[in-house]
Amino acid sequence: MISIGVNEKPELKKWIPLSFQHVFAMFSSTVLVPILTGLPTSSALFTSGVGTLIYILITKGKVPAYLGSSFAFITPIIMISQSFGVAYALGGAFAVGIFYIIISQIIRFFGYKWIDRVLPPVVIGSVIMVIGLKLAPTAMDMAMTGGTEDYHLSYFLIAAVTLGIAIFATIFLKGFFTVVPVLIGIIGGYLFTLIMGLFFPSFHLIDFTAVGKTAWFGLPHFAIPKFGIIPIITFLIVSLATIAEHLGDTLVMSRVAGKDFYKDPGLHRTLAGDGAATAFASFFGGPPNTTYGENIGVMAITHVYSVWVIGGAAVVATCLSFIHKFGALIQTIPSPVMGGISMMLFGIIASAGIRTVVESGVDYSCKRNLTITSVILVLGIGGGLIQFPITSSLNFELGGVALATLVGIVLNLILPQNLNNKEEE
Repeated sequence: MISIGVNEKPELKKWIPLSFQHVFAMFSSTVLVPILTGLPTSSALFTSGVGTLIYILITKGKVPAYLGSSFAFITPIIMISQSFGVAYALGGAFAVGIFYIIISQIIRFFGYKWIDRVLPPVVIGSVIMVIGLKLAPTAMDMAMTGGTEDYHLSYFLIAAVTLGIAIFATIFLKGFFTVVPVLIGIIGGYLFTLIMGLFFPSFHLIDFTAVGKTAWFGLPHFAIPKFGIIPIITFLIVSLATIAEHLGDTLVMSRVAGKDFYKDPGLHRTLAGDGAATAFASFFGGPPNTTYGENIGVMAITHVYSVWVIGGAAVVATCLSFIHKFGALIQTIPSPVMGGISMMLFGIIASAGIRTVVESGVDYSCKRNLTITSVILVLGIGGGLIQFPITSSLNFELGGVALATLVGIVLNLILPQNLNNKEEE
């Protein structure tokens, strides 16, 4: 099997297809976030590509990580956009990027062991479960009603076919196709809807009018983030979970590539790169970025760890963002298709949380761990909310994932570590 090291540059005839392989791996997840949150897909592609190049520059070309849209911020983006406006969500994203950079400098001078005390697996795993399960109603709404208020059987059938294709691709396909089941599911559901729409009016959900009116090429739109106390605090609290996710992804990359990225170029550089990319994204209407497990999976399968290959994928993604007809075509994907794929995708996010606590050996016969997880799940999924009056007309609200994360951190810090009493048999 071919094996290419981190700093090796493959010959061009191998370089191009290897880079496109990474584009396919990241594509569906990267564009799904803006589709769900209402942000421009072209902006997500542009900030993903350029953000990855920024990351490579800051890490001195030593870490083969691809950065794509972060799923952890879907709920905060939707919530803040609806309550304050998209500009304030972008302001929260910018604050996250700066926060990453600040934490990276703390890690530079004091190390990273303290993060394990603040964000142990029992907290992080539980928060990740909340992130996935909190989005479940959104997936079902798209699958059952197509984002409208009326149920349609045709919508459910489209969602079911999309989900079935994605599951089949996940379980039965081999090699490279195992890392792009989401993309395969979306394409399959799209074609099913297109074909059925030729025979049944209720399936006629794809309209190419906007594609025809959209210019072929265009420049990314510069955005001006706005800043508010509530959006910033909400995003920063959620970012505590994504910082822990960054630590995990960097560790996995180290194991896959056979290098210790925690030491060289250093965890402070990888986190600073992530932060700089996220701050950059906020000025072009893109969601916060994160290192992508999908691309780590591609590296593990292919044994190609080259930063040059990742950089090539970033250039391809950036070029695609300038083709506006391509972005308009993505916007024609019907809501039931996205609903079907989201049923699996959001479940995978929640399952990743379960995997975190299982692989970390969290003992749920210990009442301390059981209590922390229980409270996080109920507050996060149940829609827990606290309000503090700031002025007569403005309340500070903290709810959902942010509240669950904060309470989980507090419980972990105040409950005695030696509280190992087991549940009564």
